[in-house]
Amino acid sequence: MKNRHGKQSLIVSGILLLIIVAAAFPWRIWVNLQTDLRLLEGGQHYVNIASPLSIHVKGDKNGVIALNGVTVSQQASKLSLRAPLILSAQSLGSVNLEFRLFGVIPLRQMTVNVLPEQKLMPGGHSIGIKLHSEGVLVVGHHLVRGKSASASPAKDAGIEIGDVILAIEDVELQDANQMAELIANYGSPGKVLTFSIKRGQQEFKKYVEPLLCQDTKRYRIGLYIRDTAAGVGTLTFYEPNSNVYGALGHVITDVDTNQPIVIKDGQIVKANIVDIKAARKGQPGEKTGIFQEDQDIAGKIEKNGIFGIFGTLSKMEAGGKFNKPMPIALISQIETGPAEILTVIEGENIESFDIEIQRVYNQNKPSDKGMIIRVTDERLLEATGGIVQGMSGSPIIQNNKLVGAVTHVFVNDPTRGYGIFIEWMVLESGMPMAVGENI
Repeated sequence: MKNRHGKQSLIVSGILLLIIVAAAFPWRIWVNLQTDLRLLEGGQHYVNIASPLSIHVKGDKNGVIALNGVTVSQQASKLSLRAPLILSAQSLGSVNLEFRLFGVIPLRQMTVNVLPEQKLMPGGHSIGIKLHSEGVLVVGHHLVRGKSASASPAKDAGIEIGDVILAIEDVELQDANQMAELIANYGSPGKVLTFSIKRGQQEFKKYVEPLLCQDTKRYRIGLYIRDTAAGVGTLTFYEPNSNVYGALGHVITDVDTNQPIVIKDGQIVKANIVDIKAARKGQPGEKTGIFQEDQDIAGKIEKNGIFGIFGTLSKMEAGGKFNKPMPIALISQIETGPAEILTVIEGENIESFDIEIQRVYNQNKPSDKGMIIRVTDERLLEATGGIVQGMSGSPIIQNNKLVGAVTHVFVNDPTRGYGIFIEWMVLESGMPMAVGENI
């Protein structure tokens, strides 16, 4: 009996020891200490590990950052995990950190990039967006009534919805009208035309025999095509020295194919908001705007990227609550809690509306949907029901810093939606933001 009780006591003691070790081991260092961190010069980042143990840390460079007031160097230093870790940016550059338990057991490697402070003009302006796609975009098929039968020669040849037709018989296409004329002019009995096609990142040839339409007496191939797109959105930011701007916060896709539009060129102009269809559960709302060309906003669209449209302004007039450049916030500086957005709900007047940042996702690499936000402003809720189409790109301001932009709405709860981090938009805009060989 004594041996049995002795074994049971040993088992219980072993379990208790494992629990104590598990509680003391700094597991949170894997969860809370990200592998890549960006800080602004002079900025700080807090991490709470909450462990009674200590770790040793060293860097591959001296003097870029400090941990709890001690400058990190190439010589390992001991650090207690009882209190929160405070990473302080000391100078511009990049440093690779290595954390070891007892100076022996590898726990985590981390790259810290210290960046210069960057200031941008926040937007909020309603803009009209006009895109001209590369080549012409295939948005549908239809039947052509021939002499003996109806068919879609293009579909039969393997041209798909979402394909971009770049050229016919090596003649580059500028617009949809030109394509129709080329087919009509080249068409003849038994004549097979060579089409240059782009599908995703691939380019290849398709061979199509146009059919003489009995209704129009013209040669046709049975495609619905489009070469332009237009809509209303919101300017997010611009840099007053270079005139580089960013807007929308998400890629523009074709309404029929849901594929990103590969642009040849495009323009943004000022838009005057004349009506708003309020959002309801399951029914997205929408801003209606009138394009005002030759007014005080004009610019070229040079990129339709996954984080918005980007280009350079040829004309710009500051407006709204914030008419001076303001610092941007990196992801590590954004927190849950009150914030505001800048947008237009009537005419051209940029206004500030209260929101709440409900969740901030820890993103080490560029990605959309970085924040969940909720509209709390009663006046905005009354006017729009929440987030509506045309509000995409509305800048998000927190603690007098530009932190991101509104991008998506929750269809079943239009008071809530997603925001993108301004950091990712600035990077995609092509403006220099980061330093160090690891960026």
